[in-house]
Amino acid sequence: MKVLVVGGGGREHALLWALRRDLPDARLLAAPGNPGTALLGENLPIAATASDDLVRAARERGVDAVIIGPEAPLAAGLADRLRAARIAAFGPSAEAARLEASKAFAKDVMAQARVPTAASRTVHDFPAAAHYIRSHAEPLVVKASGLAAGKGAVVCATRAEAEATARAFLNEGTLGDAGREIVIEEFLDGEELSVLALTDGERIAILPPAQDHKRLGEGDTGPNTGGMGAYCPVGLATPALLDRVRREVLEPTLAEVSRRGARYQGVLYAGLMIRPDGTPAVLEFNCRFGDPETQVLLPTLADPGVSQALIDIAQGSWHPTSDVLMPKGAAVTTVLAARGYPDAPEKGAAITIPDDLGPDVVVFHAGTARDEQGVLRVNGGRVLSVTALAPTVALAARASAAACERIGFAGKTFRHDIAWREIQRAGAA
Repeated sequence: MKVLVVGGGGREHALLWALRRDLPDARLLAAPGNPGTALLGENLPIAATASDDLVRAARERGVDAVIIGPEAPLAAGLADRLRAARIAAFGPSAEAARLEASKAFAKDVMAQARVPTAASRTVHDFPAAAHYIRSHAEPLVVKASGLAAGKGAVVCATRAEAEATARAFLNEGTLGDAGREIVIEEFLDGEELSVLALTDGERIAILPPAQDHKRLGEGDTGPNTGGMGAYCPVGLATPALLDRVRREVLEPTLAEVSRRGARYQGVLYAGLMIRPDGTPAVLEFNCRFGDPETQVLLPTLADPGVSQALIDIAQGSWHPTSDVLMPKGAAVTTVLAARGYPDAPEKGAAITIPDDLGPDVVVFHAGTARDEQGVLRVNGGRVLSVTALAPTVALAARASAAACERIGFAGKTFRHDIAWREIQRAGAA
């Protein structure tokens, strides 16, 4: 078995790690990969968006399945290109990936499928945006419709702030083409939940729900980031809630996408707000595994069938044996970020990772690179994801934070309070 994972971040390292754990005899490749994936398989010097080169490499090396990690190659149609070349691919078509690549498209799909979500308006020019903003209550959320690397959603406390954000996106082009079309939403109160599901377009297997921490600072303060950590399981995600998410969100969304002629094969990520009355509403869809959710989910799924499911979905031979995959124990991942993240991360600092962090701690590489002398150095905003496994979330959080303290590089930034809501919830129970 030869499997190629496309991408070079923490998510892709976690995918290779799970494949190596579950399928020890498989030959694993990553493109472009990172220093962490290099310890598990072969890195190919091919960018994740170089579709022609990826198809050629998969064909020449006789790859049995390609698992596509990031959103950009999915939105650009890499899965379509691979399938056209008769190479099995895990990941939705470009048309289906519009659920993430175009928030306006996702809103239209949800409206047609009657999926619960925030009331919104899609606009293309600032006068229309300002008119809508001035007639709606504060706070508001302004989102770039296109892919914006996690920087396209801004919660605005006032209408003035919402207008300034809309102006920056539409008139000043601060997010380039991603912000040429924007979605203005009502603000939803509640608690966020990430629900990811494997699907072949018809059948669904829900992965253990997780909760991501988007804010840079302790207590969920500061600017939004791509994610500073995550944990699972989440006490909020009861069997009854997951059944409701399946019936009201996942199934109708996939059915509507299929009705439009785009079969969805891969993982569908529903970013939800669970409102105070317990009802779910969709904040966003992603068409791929989350980051850092993948780094916390896959280590809790010790069943080898999980990795095999990815390959079976790619090859069109999936027969799920469970509707919901349950985690074994708990996991917390804490992101170590570079100084200056998210706006201007500083690169180049040397990284030291002790060898004795323990058997229940896994370090996933994201923004790392080795220099000509082989020294591991910071090469991105989110540098490492440090995942700890334990019987409870509280113990996993403590172990993850302790491991983070021992890893060294100049300017190291991380949160010490990942999973604080769950720890409070468990303490109050």
